[in-house]
Amino acid sequence: MNLQQLFNMQKELDHFIEQTQNIQHDVFQEKGLALLVELAELANETRCFKFWSTKGASARAVILEEYVDSIHFVLSLGLLKGYTSIEKWPMVAEKRNLTELFLQTQKAILHFIDQPSEDRYTTIWQYYGLLAYNLDFTFDDVVSAYIEKNKENYQRQRSGY
Repeated sequence: MNLQQLFNMQKELDHFIEQTQNIQHDVFQEKGLALLVELAELANETRCFKFWSTKGASARAVILEEYVDSIHFVLSLGLLKGYTSIEKWPMVAEKRNLTELFLQTQKAILHFIDQPSEDRYTTIWQYYGLLAYNLDFTFDDVVSAYIEKNKENYQRQRSGY
């Protein structure tokens, strides 16, 4: 399952945002923090860590949208560092404890922000593949949701979001 379509769409969106917002400085740290925030928002919607609550997870569509919000920043960070040669999305069919998986994903992101390398970037994708599998998302689910969110992000930029 090829990621190049998503990298291309994200590259265009990033360029549009940079032009619209007149971004002329390195935004790697900001995008790294944004990714961590989006990951936390995703975890919050799954409610996997809320042992004190009986309320269930948010609707699948809400969780998928939060997942895709993260993917925008995973792609964008890869573009910033030139790590766009990932041909296949590494979705691993392995059931994991979601809380542990979110923590491991966060660690992988922090390691990448601290010392960016292609291996560390690939590790982030591996964790996102595990997250997708454990959240019952297919590659097609993610691509469709990404395309919709990408359109919404353009509209938000045009309307002064």
